[in-house]
Amino acid sequence: MSKEKKVEEVKAKPKIEKDLVKKDKKKKEVEAVVNIYASFNNTLVHVTDMSGKTISKVTGGMVTKHDRLKANPTIAMFIAKRIAEEIKDLGVKSLYIRIRAKTRNPAPGPGAHAIIKSLSRSGFKITNILDTSRVPRGGPKKKGGRRGRRP
Repeated sequence: MSKEKKVEEVKAKPKIEKDLVKKDKKKKEVEAVVNIYASFNNTLVHVTDMSGKTISKVTGGMVTKHDRLKANPTIAMFIAKRIAEEIKDLGVKSLYIRIRAKTRNPAPGPGAHAIIKSLSRSGFKITNILDTSRVPRGGPKKKGGRRGRRP
């Protein structure tokens, strides 16, 4: 009788180290531009990607039905909350912010500051804040007639 040796197959375990290295690679940080138009009557927020393609747009009228509340900082917080939900799904991590007030106004409306504060609390990295309010340089005559005594 010949003795047969039984050879057991040994299954090689996959190397765990290589799998972990692949998972640890950082995802590319997606950036977006948040355009805020804050007047004393309304607040509009328009989010675009870096090329200018619209990602999301929310206004005060989409959040509240009262006209007098559209420029309110509390409503601006709800606008920012809705925007944060929409852009987090796309993987946006950092934001460039552009604030615009009405032309000739010295300051933006009350909602602008509340939106920036809410977005930073939502976990977004704010890279840059830029004021893009339009300033007239001369131009056509202002509305309204000349005031006072005329000879």
